Amino acid sequence: MSSETRAVQAEPRPTSSGVGRVLVAVYAILALAALGRSSYQIATKFGEAPLAYSLSGLAAVVYVLATVALVARGRRWFLVAVVAITVELAGVLIVGVVSLLAPDVFPDDTVWSVFGRGYAFIPLLLPVLGLLWLRRIAAVRRAEAVS
Repeated sequence: MSSETRAVQAEPRPTSSGVGRVLVAVYAILALAALGRSSYQIATKFGEAPLAYSLSGLAAVVYVLATVALVARGRRWFLVAVVAITVELAGVLIVGVVSLLAPDVFPDDTVWSVFGRGYAFIPLLLPVLGLLWLRRIAAVRRAEAVS
């Protein structure tokens, strides 16, 4: 048995357990919504706002990656989840500010524009909850490793 297999089997608590299941479900729904919206925008209106729609596509990829990373087991996937959700938070904050300061760059709502207004501000709240959940999981794992 490889050391990675043992680590996965010994993992005390997957990130998709308990409240994490709800988090994963919301990420999956947002990933599908963002993927659908960005695909439509890129396919039909890309010339109108290439930067905005490219960032919308990037957001969709980040949500898919975060969803997969939250479901997958192992230390590497945990780190991928942390990075993806951190990128998500930075993206929604940066794009949110830019979309307010330069609204002509974002003629239509995208996933992260105006801090996720088109998605009931869930894109702003979700990475905060995701990082808090991952922090809690890490603390539980450290506590279980000590005992």
